[in-house]
Amino acid sequence: MLEAIPSRWGGLLHVGRTVFAQLMALLPLRAFHRGVARYQGDRKVRTLRCLDQFYAMAFAQLTYRESLRDVCVCLEALGPKRYHMGIRGTVRRSTLADANERRDWRIYRDFAQVLIDTARPLYADEPLGLDLAHTVYAIDATLIRLCAQVYPWASYRTTTAGIKLHTALDLRGPLPAVFHLSAGRVNDQKFLDRVAPEPQAIYLLDRGYTDFARLYRFTEAQAFFVIRAKHNLQRTVLKRRRPHDPQIRADHVIQLTVRDSARAYPRTLRLIRFHDATTQRDYRFLTNHFRLPARTVADLYRQRWQIELFFRWIKQHLRIKAFYGVSENAVQTQVCIALSTYVLVALVKKRYASPLPLYTILQILSISLGEKVELQQLLTPSSLEPVSSENSNQLSFLDF
Repeated sequence: MLEAIPSRWGGLLHVGRTVFAQLMALLPLRAFHRGVARYQGDRKVRTLRCLDQFYAMAFAQLTYRESLRDVCVCLEALGPKRYHMGIRGTVRRSTLADANERRDWRIYRDFAQVLIDTARPLYADEPLGLDLAHTVYAIDATLIRLCAQVYPWASYRTTTAGIKLHTALDLRGPLPAVFHLSAGRVNDQKFLDRVAPEPQAIYLLDRGYTDFARLYRFTEAQAFFVIRAKHNLQRTVLKRRRPHDPQIRADHVIQLTVRDSARAYPRTLRLIRFHDATTQRDYRFLTNHFRLPARTVADLYRQRWQIELFFRWIKQHLRIKAFYGVSENAVQTQVCIALSTYVLVALVKKRYASPLPLYTILQILSISLGEKVELQQLLTPSSLEPVSSENSNQLSFLDF
């Protein structure tokens, strides 16, 4: 039985495992070790296994360390706590740098996908904001800018460099269902080839993804899409529907007329023109879903903004804009472990039924990784209240 002593959190201290160890215990380590074996990550490794590398880099993400030297100094300062966190031995900066440069980054890409597949079912019942039974995905990419002189392998334009993070975001979460890293100059449309369309799911896309041959794959798989229509779209109107909403200016069933487009997408499409009263702008949407009300299609496309918020969140709160290494392998390793950290925080939120937002959970974890406190207690809002004093009428800051 574990010993318990009074703590400054107003409850009992969990004398057993550190917060970091409790977090890492949620990881599906069998899948991680399968990936290490698949790519021979621990072959001829003596001092820093792939798992220790993952722990050290996850620690860097959770505590927002500035450099590898910063990571190693902080881990060294933890002393005996480092062992109880699961990190065996001293982590040297040069050893960690070599691991990031040489260990196959696909180990961490595949593991991030395993974590995603573990977390997504926990968010399946999350409200979407619309009365829909469909699973809804938003597809987009964000450019992570790099210095062209330091990262010549990531050339994007003449004077800039960067890599793209392509994502299909499940809006019930939101969690990335599929992600892919590519050079900045790679066309966004190519990511659609990596997306396996789910029957009856709805995919929201910006007009940069207009490729009718690729969109036809979704129709053949009995999946739906909503995409902004280009202004020069050539079509013939087969049927005009009468809109019942004053903001719906047109609802047409159309056929593409340009030969190549018509050959790539031989079926009919639905073109909806929506007038936004707030911005006084008209928006045109193409979809292969003919049963949804036109206003619902427009409201659905508004939900695509969540992927922009997701990109903004991970760039602000994780370490993916400044990198610890300069090689392509090191950069991709860091981004994959950053995504794993995001999904792990989302997993913790559901596993412990915490009402706190992800940002708050991340901040609490960042200053508590070496503490021996129950994770459940740490993520309960009542644990943030001060210890009871003589004045029982005094309000806590949570009351405001």
